[in-house]
Amino acid sequence: MLHERRILLVIGGGIAAYKCLDLIRRLKERGATVRVVLTKAAQQFVTPLSVGALTGERVFSDLFDLTAEHDIGHIRLSREADLLVVAPATADLMAKAANGFADDLASTALLATDKPVLMAPAMNPRMYAHPATRRNLARLKEDGVLFVGPNSGAMAERGEFGEGRMAEPLEILAAIEAQFSDQSALLKGRRILVTSGPTHEPIDPVRYIANRSSGKQGHAIAAAAAAAGAEVVLVSGPVEIADPRGVRVIHVERACDMRDAVEQSLPVDVAVFAAAVADWRVAEASDQKIKKQGDGAPGLTLVENPDILATI
Repeated sequence: MLHERRILLVIGGGIAAYKCLDLIRRLKERGATVRVVLTKAAQQFVTPLSVGALTGERVFSDLFDLTAEHDIGHIRLSREADLLVVAPATADLMAKAANGFADDLASTALLATDKPVLMAPAMNPRMYAHPATRRNLARLKEDGVLFVGPNSGAMAERGEFGEGRMAEPLEILAAIEAQFSDQSALLKGRRILVTSGPTHEPIDPVRYIANRSSGKQGHAIAAAAAAAGAEVVLVSGPVEIADPRGVRVIHVERACDMRDAVEQSLPVDVAVFAAAVADWRVAEASDQKIKKQGDGAPGLTLVENPDILATI
């Protein structure tokens, strides 16, 4: 889908910049040509060397280092791209783009382009909620800029939680792919069920049996299906990532809860089982915290969880 597509990726100066290395790798795997504009602030988080090694292209950062054979660099960069992606789109970058500022290569490339622009905002929740940012966001949308995210969740700052996390690379990738296909109608009229994440099987009120599934794959599948026009139901175990937009999400904890939610969501045209369901559960979970008794570990009887796929 991205074969020979030319992506100009503008990496802004935020902690989420490191995720762009994964995004670049995935774009290259799909055949895209990726050029990168790295802001000075972004170089505090990722290096031109690492970015260049992944893209196989020169990394650009200096506005006054692009003139060659009477060709203005920022115009050439913008003209030769099929899509401009800004990730992370910081509050500063969004403000510059919304108000037509052009004081560095990144903002100049955005002002010079006539190609589609996709932004993945990333900033502190208070900054994202600030009236100035909301005005800039509204103006950019009026100008036709496309957005993916931000998500809600824990932030880099200790104790901070809210809307402002950059979308995951798989979500950004799905949004990019959607720009190069008629995905909005591809699955229109289809009903799709996706399971995602782990299950937690309680031992007592504070302990449980679990696994390390993040839910990223299942959530990305659900987001891509929704972008393709499908009606999507996502049954998710406990995860730390945001619910994908445009998707009906049912949150569950145990394997039996997930089975029940799946059965209640039928019938569907397609079911994708991406959840990492625990194989076993405690036969009788304690309703009180199990304390040390000094006579060895407590005996736990395990029983097999239902095979959700087999039940439908």
